[in-house]
Amino acid sequence: MDFSIRNLKGFASDAATALTRAVQYTEERLGTAGRTELDAHFESLAQRSDDTKHWTERLVSKAEAVLEPNPNVRVEDYLFDKLEKKRERLNNLEALGQDMMGAGAAFGPGTPYGSALMKVGQTEKNLGSAERDFGRSVHTHFLQPLRRFLEGDMKTILKERRILENKRLDLDAAKNRLRKARSADPQANAQQIEKEIHQAEKEVQLCQAEFDKQAEITRLLLEGISTTHANHVRCLSDFVEAQMAFYAQCQKHMLELQKDLRALNMNVSCGNGSAEGGKVCAFQNVFEGGVSSAPIERPNNNSNYRKAKVLYAYEALGSTELTVQQNEVLDVVDGPPDLDPDFVMVQRTETKQAGKVPLAYLEILLN
Repeated sequence: MDFSIRNLKGFASDAATALTRAVQYTEERLGTAGRTELDAHFESLAQRSDDTKHWTERLVSKAEAVLEPNPNVRVEDYLFDKLEKKRERLNNLEALGQDMMGAGAAFGPGTPYGSALMKVGQTEKNLGSAERDFGRSVHTHFLQPLRRFLEGDMKTILKERRILENKRLDLDAAKNRLRKARSADPQANAQQIEKEIHQAEKEVQLCQAEFDKQAEITRLLLEGISTTHANHVRCLSDFVEAQMAFYAQCQKHMLELQKDLRALNMNVSCGNGSAEGGKVCAFQNVFEGGVSSAPIERPNNNSNYRKAKVLYAYEALGSTELTVQQNEVLDVVDGPPDLDPDFVMVQRTETKQAGKVPLAYLEILLN
């Protein structure tokens, strides 16, 4: 029974406090009550905390979208993560690679098309694996620390700031009661008024002490945001390192695939093919900024061209080819009669070093 009475008294006290705070807040909004203002430095720290929360949430959201663009899949993964059930699925690159390898096996690995499908499919699977490793690294070294901050330190800061706001409302309500007690007519009941003033002064002192203590606690937490920013700089560096490693690995896989496909030396016909005397496949111009709507006519005699500018660096795959660097300008010379129409014979003006280079890597400068 005593326990129930204590609970009832506590509930009544909490309700009275909440009502007092609500009245004080309303009067502040209406401009009929004073408000204790925090110093400018504290307000600056609070604003920085709000900005940190806002932008950290956005960074986490956007990074998750980079790792998994499909929002439905992200929600599904989130639920499985909460249930602590890891589920591995093929990503888009791995699925594409798997189907390419299946198609290659169906057409026959011994055929040019089947062999190419097998090689490209394996590379796509390797790219998918690299993407998976990149996602794990970003999740571990970037997303998890940022989420821990939002779910840990930031929640603590928000909680302490709410407590501080309540302490401020209590303090301002006590100051308001003291002000009303002092402004009362002393002729009415001087003894009672003096008692109320004394009680209000004690209440103001108590509320002021609690407010100052809570303000100091909150200030220390807000100042800790500087340490958080330093930690997030390291997380950002880890993210960049993971991204650099991912793209470097992708480039390595693609260069190896490019060499493998050239080594196949497939005679694939595009349009009317090279049998008509030098028509080049339209897709070769992809490197030049877009797909051509018509095949490019190239005379068999390369001497009709004076110069060629290298659009992309190219590494020779054999003794008959020439390694060139981007933006290098070369002389176009006549090649042997059996020169592949997809290649151009070039030489350096100074050293007379000559070799063939894929036409897709060059911009021919006409007379």
